[in-house]
Amino acid sequence: MADLDQKERIAAGSGPEEPSGPPALGLVGWLRWMWRQLTSMKTALVLLFLLALGAVPGSLIPQTPIDPIKVSDFLAAHPKLGPLYDKLGLFDVYKSAWFSAIYLLLFISLIGCVVPRLGVYLKALRARPPKPPRNLNRLPGYERFEVDQSAEAADDVLVAATRELRRRRFRVQAYDGAVAAERGYLREAGNLLFHFSLILALIGVAWGSLFGYRGTVLVVVGNGFSNSVAQYDDFTPGRAFSGDDDLPPFSLTVKDFQAKFQQDGPQRGAARDFKAQLSYQETPDSPEKSYELKVNHPLRVDGSDVFLLGHGYAPRVTVKDGKGNVAFSGPAPFLPQDTNFSSFGVIKAPDARPLTLGFEGFFLPTAVIGQQGPVSMFPDDLNPALVMTGYYGRPQPETGKPESVYQLDKTKLTQFTKDGDKWRFQLAPGQSVALPDKAGSITFDGYSRWVKLQISHSPGANLALAGILLAILGLMGSLFVHPRRTWVRVREQDGRTVVEVAGLDRGPERGLGDEIQAVTARLKPAGSNTEEQS
Repeated sequence: MADLDQKERIAAGSGPEEPSGPPALGLVGWLRWMWRQLTSMKTALVLLFLLALGAVPGSLIPQTPIDPIKVSDFLAAHPKLGPLYDKLGLFDVYKSAWFSAIYLLLFISLIGCVVPRLGVYLKALRARPPKPPRNLNRLPGYERFEVDQSAEAADDVLVAATRELRRRRFRVQAYDGAVAAERGYLREAGNLLFHFSLILALIGVAWGSLFGYRGTVLVVVGNGFSNSVAQYDDFTPGRAFSGDDDLPPFSLTVKDFQAKFQQDGPQRGAARDFKAQLSYQETPDSPEKSYELKVNHPLRVDGSDVFLLGHGYAPRVTVKDGKGNVAFSGPAPFLPQDTNFSSFGVIKAPDARPLTLGFEGFFLPTAVIGQQGPVSMFPDDLNPALVMTGYYGRPQPETGKPESVYQLDKTKLTQFTKDGDKWRFQLAPGQSVALPDKAGSITFDGYSRWVKLQISHSPGANLALAGILLAILGLMGSLFVHPRRTWVRVREQDGRTVVEVAGLDRGPERGLGDEIQAVTARLKPAGSNTEEQS
């Protein structure tokens, strides 16, 4: 009847019925398809590669949580490229939206990929080694030999095979006239451990980014620091950080700082050692303790780590205004600009009267007069000098806006001149110079060292480290454990009792033939013939 209807349609000119297309997936079908794509191993590998690729800018571009000063310098040096980087989140890569999206997708992909595999692995772990195939001689490793035609001889071979395979750490299962053995279950366990360890490491990193914090502070030798948000130069809290209540109440004082540099040779001026002597208290009521802070040897206080990041010089100056009053007195940290620690800085005296005063220039630890003027020829303080210029202006009302202590706003200031030229001066420790037009004076009292400290709290660091170590362990298991199946079968053939020994590697073949020969040698009686096919 169906053929008749088809013929009638053709006769009517309507042609055969066109085959219908595939059914529409629908919303549930599309969601299921997207989930399968996301949780595939291929997608997990792509996301892992993207995560590693996305971390590259964090190593090449200065990051705001680590060094905001370098970020400011980058923005000033690249007025077009800097704002673009800022919009893309490249100055804080690890908290950018795109990096977080990759991170979250990888986390979901790994869970969706590994959890089903765990069930499959547990099922395979409980399964018995499979029965021997019909044609063992087709396997890569194969040998056979004959034994006496007696039930006792056949049973003895199977018992010996069971003993030998168990000695070789196979899991053995006896069948009728055969023995099946399998080993290498830890290979898949290593794969699963590797992927679960990645999940553990991701959880550790996420835990640290939520409940941790990191900040930096510059401390002049002789000064102290209390662990409160207001005392940090820059502070990056975790998303779940709630304020000073989450900070441990420790305090520290930098007692001394020592630096050693290479004195001669091709590496003259290279840093050899620098360390800071600290005294600290874990709480305001706890006893004071001492610690020698070095690079890669942080001080650990109540779950927080104090790292030594850098060091420099802070000239101590006294500025007097035109009325003879002290407008500024104390150390002013200068920032190193090169390997010889030519350090740039500013000194501000906004309270000077009748004119406000400001200075900018260089501190040179080993000053030498070169063709381009005074320069530093060595990072240590062998011949310190202060080379600066000054500015003056009318007093301005306080605006309350924060200002950088390393930059001088010269928009409303005028540079001092003398004899028609811009006024500059060079001072050695203990020397003073009067400002032009009796605007005051400046004295170079001496200099101190400063250290830059990073205080961080990473509660998930140990969890992430455990994940990485377990991942290495799992990777070693997946690389060095070789799954293998071996069978020993006794059967009658043409009136003879034949023993077959065969093996199969579930992966690259590594020493399979040698092991089959060794097992055969332990099983066959003396004087029996062995046939091999591989």
